Amino acid sequence: MNLSATINQRFPALLSRDFRIFWIGQFISLIGTWMQNVTQPYLAYRISSQPFYLGLIGFSSSLPALLFMLPGGVMVERMNKRNVVIAMQIVMMIQAFILSYLALTGLITIWHIVVLSFILGMASSIEITARQAMLIELVGKEALPNAIALQSTIFNAARVLGPALAGPLLIILQDKGEGWAFFANGISYLFVIVGLFFVHPQVEYSSNVGLRSDAMSEFREGQRYILATSVIGLLIFTAAVPGFIGFPATQLVPVFASSVFQQAGDTDTLIALRYSAMITAQGLGALIAAVTLAAFSTIQRKGLILTIGQLVFAVSLVGLALSRSLGMVLPVMILMGWGTVTQLAMTNTLIQLLVPNHLRGRVISTYFWAQNGVAPFGSLLVGWMAQSFSAPPAVMVCGVACLGIALAVHVATPSLRRAVA
Repeated sequence: MNLSATINQRFPALLSRDFRIFWIGQFISLIGTWMQNVTQPYLAYRISSQPFYLGLIGFSSSLPALLFMLPGGVMVERMNKRNVVIAMQIVMMIQAFILSYLALTGLITIWHIVVLSFILGMASSIEITARQAMLIELVGKEALPNAIALQSTIFNAARVLGPALAGPLLIILQDKGEGWAFFANGISYLFVIVGLFFVHPQVEYSSNVGLRSDAMSEFREGQRYILATSVIGLLIFTAAVPGFIGFPATQLVPVFASSVFQQAGDTDTLIALRYSAMITAQGLGALIAAVTLAAFSTIQRKGLILTIGQLVFAVSLVGLALSRSLGMVLPVMILMGWGTVTQLAMTNTLIQLLVPNHLRGRVISTYFWAQNGVAPFGSLLVGWMAQSFSAPPAVMVCGVACLGIALAVHVATPSLRRAVA
C-alpha cells in the first residue's frame, strides 16, 4: 500500500476539499486562540496577584454557556451553520482586538478582562455548537469520527505552538507582550473566516434549516431523547463532572508557576518561562492524544478509551497538587493534557455517532452546556478554595472528586465503558 492510500485510509476526512479548507484555516486561528488563552490568565495574575480573580474570569467566560448554549442548540438547527460560525468568529476577532488595544495602551484592568471574557464566552457558546454540528455536513457520517479527531489534533497542536509563540513575547516584550499576543489572535481569525466563504456544506445533513415550528417543543424533544437514551445521558453526566470541578482547577496553573514553585531570585522572566513550560507540556500530552486518536479513529472500544482518559485526567490533578517543583510537574502536565483530550474527543465522537441527524444540534448543545454551563460555578468555587486554603489543597480536592465520581459511575454502569458506536 503506497503512502497516499495509507493517508486516505487513516484520515478519510481529508478527502473532503471543504473540510481541508476549514481545517487549515481553523488551525491558524487556533494558534492565535491559544496565544490568548495562556496570556490572559498570566496578565490577570500579574496585575492583580489574586488567585480569586482567575476564578472570576473563568466564571465570566463560562457563564454564557449556561445562559445561551441550550437555546443556541435549537437556533443552530434552524440556521445555516456555516454563516453562524462566520458571524461568531467575527465577534471573537473584534473582542481580541479590543483586548489588544487595552493591553498595549496600559489601560487594561481586571474588569476589562472580565467583561471581554463574557463577550468571548457568549460568542463561543454559539459557535462551538454550530461548528461541531457542521462537521458532518463537510465530511459525511462515515468520516465523522476522523474529522472530530483531526479537529482535536489541530486544537492540541495549537496548544503547543500557541504558548511557544506567546512565551517569547512575554519574555522579550514584558508588559507589552500580552497586547501583541492578543493582536496576533485577532489577525488569526481572518484565516478561518475567509476560508469559510469557500466552503459549501452538504445540504442532506441540514434538514432542519428554515424550520419554523415551536422552538420549545423542539427543545423538549431533544431533552426527551437524552433522558430516554441511557448512554447519551451518562456521557453528558460524565462530561459535567470535570466541567464543574476538574477543568476549572487548571486555571490555577499561573499560581503554581508564580507562587507554589517560587524560588529565591525569581524574576518575571523566570516565572514566564515556568508558566510557558507547564502549558507547553500540557499541550504536548494533548497533541499526543489527538494524533493517536486521529490515526486510529476506527477503533471500536471508544467507551473504554473514554474511561481511561477520565481516570488519567483525575490522577494528573492529584499529581499537580502534590508537585513542588517544575521538574516534578512537567510529566504530570503531559498526562493532564492526554487525559483531557482523550475524554473530550471520545465523548464528542460517541455522542455524534449515536445521535440522529435531526437532533444533533440540540444534543450537542446539551452536552456542551453540561460541560461548560456548570463551569462558572466551579471556577468561583476553585478560586475561593485557592484564595482561602492555597492552590495545592484546592486542586487536590478537585482531583479526588473527579477520580471518585468517575470510578463510581463506571463501576455502577459498565455499559458506558463498553460503548463502541
